[in-house]
Amino acid sequence: MKFVQFLESFPVYTLDIAKSETRYQTVDEIIAYLSTLIEAYPSGRLIGVFDHYAHVSEQDGSKIDPGIIAAKNVLFCLSHTIPNALVGALRPHSIAINELNDKFVINFLEAPSEVITKQMQDWVKGLKNKS
Repeated sequence: MKFVQFLESFPVYTLDIAKSETRYQTVDEIIAYLSTLIEAYPSGRLIGVFDHYAHVSEQDGSKIDPGIIAAKNVLFCLSHTIPNALVGALRPHSIAINELNDKFVINFLEAPSEVITKQMQDWVKGLKNKS
């Protein structure tokens, strides 16, 4: 898993997974896997799935990288506190699943909690086959 500063401001974790490195072969299979983990988390709540690809492709003048064949986001919350009014700007969380011909690109924004960030990393790394 790589950490990148996207557009100089956004801390993003990203992982490329070759289709040969995972038992999951579609974005929807990955979403089902993540949804199960989110709902099993003690304070987890699955909010929904956003089909980013469909949304963008419906817009006039839309532009999508030709290598991307599907792009969806799993929206969820794992919090159990609201320590102040600003934290709401950082929630809910989202994991993006992008499908290309030969791989998946999975990414998410760093959470304000190290525990939550680590949990999301573990879930995404769990998509890879165990050797």
